[in-house]
Amino acid sequence: MEKKLRRSRQRERILELLHYTDQHPTAGWLYDRLKQEFPNLSLGTVYRNLGILVEQGTVRKLESGSTFDRFEINRGDHVHVVCRTCGRIEDLEMVQTAELQRAAHEQTGMTIVGQRIELFGICDRCEAEQPRDQRVLS
Repeated sequence: MEKKLRRSRQRERILELLHYTDQHPTAGWLYDRLKQEFPNLSLGTVYRNLGILVEQGTVRKLESGSTFDRFEINRGDHVHVVCRTCGRIEDLEMVQTAELQRAAHEQTGMTIVGQRIELFGICDRCEAEQPRDQRVLS
C-alpha cells in the first residue's frame, strides 16, 4: 500500500527551485536559498524532502563520486557533461540515447530500464583560468 504524503510547502519550493535553475544544485545550495523563507528549516529537512522526491521519481539524484550529491528535475534521459575542475554539470540533449539503449539490448539481451551517461572535460571558465602553457588544445 502506497504511503500518502501530506502536502509540504517546503517540498513544493524545492521543486520550484529545481525546475527554474539550469544548475544541478546540492542540498546545501537549496537550503541556502530557502532558509530566509523558512527560518526553522534544517538541512536535514531539505535532504528528507529530496529523498521523498527522488523516491517519487520527480527528482533525480546525481551521484558523481564527489563529496556532495547534486539534484535535478527528472526531465527524462539525457547526457551530463561534467567539468573535472569545478564540478559544473551541463545537460546535453542527445536523440541517440534511444538508439544506444536499443544497441545495448541487442548486444546483451538485457532489458534497459534507464541510463546514466556522463562526459568529462574542463569548462571554458576553468580552462581560461589555467596558465596558457597548461591549456588543453582543441
